[in-house]
Amino acid sequence: MSGETVELAGGLDDVSIAITDPGDVDREHHGWPDRLMINVGNVVAWLFPLLMVGIVAQVILRQSGVNQAWLDDAQWWIYGFAMLTGFAYAITTQSHVRVDILHQNYSPAKKARIEVFAIGWLLLPFLVIMTDILLHYAWSSIVALEGSSSPNGLHHLYLLKSSLPVMFIIAIIAAWGVFRRNLAIFSSVSLHKVVLWSLPAMLFFLTRIIHYAAYWFYALSQPDLNPRRITKEPIFEQTGYIAIATILVLLVVGYALSRNSAKDA
Repeated sequence: MSGETVELAGGLDDVSIAITDPGDVDREHHGWPDRLMINVGNVVAWLFPLLMVGIVAQVILRQSGVNQAWLDDAQWWIYGFAMLTGFAYAITTQSHVRVDILHQNYSPAKKARIEVFAIGWLLLPFLVIMTDILLHYAWSSIVALEGSSSPNGLHHLYLLKSSLPVMFIIAIIAAWGVFRRNLAIFSSVSLHKVVLWSLPAMLFFLTRIIHYAAYWFYALSQPDLNPRRITKEPIFEQTGYIAIATILVLLVVGYALSRNSAKDA
């Protein structure tokens, strides 16, 4: 359907309407994150017909006096998985609903700056924080082998909950692709520019990476140490400072590399 044109005759004038796949919009500027999200979205979209079949089947069964709890659970599973994937797809294709009535009148560079700021300082921090939270949430469900609250439901609920952090990681990849694509409109996609425009997300991400690295270092090097005692080690009070120092190093290195590239050009 991509690129297909439908002509409608209306009165004296002919009206042409272009029907375009959202994934084809601005395709020449897509990077690998964008292409990945579009392909994933196109595959997962086939879950919606399956969801419709499940809903219709459940309605018919209920009218017949038969209720299948597992079918109710399956509908929620499919809907949740498909909607979270659709969230990432909408980020990539810019097919989400906008409520900013001023945005459409801005220049491309101004639009790109707004997009980069919103993604780097608002969306990405949220996605990174939620991913960190959901990793623990999913792990708790796996350890408990959580199942359905209904005896006849789908009893491997931990599988669905395990997909939540994965779906948010997919959304991070989608947001990162759009972030870089918009940054390239008004600036070079250099290391120090990327760090500055995504500073809150980068800071939290590095803080958690350092935290987990330190945790597993102690857990593996001192197996007799109580896991609850590990996070009380002095280094865990310094993870934020280490992350800030790392960001400063990245800024200096990125700026130096950018200057060298400019001189070579």
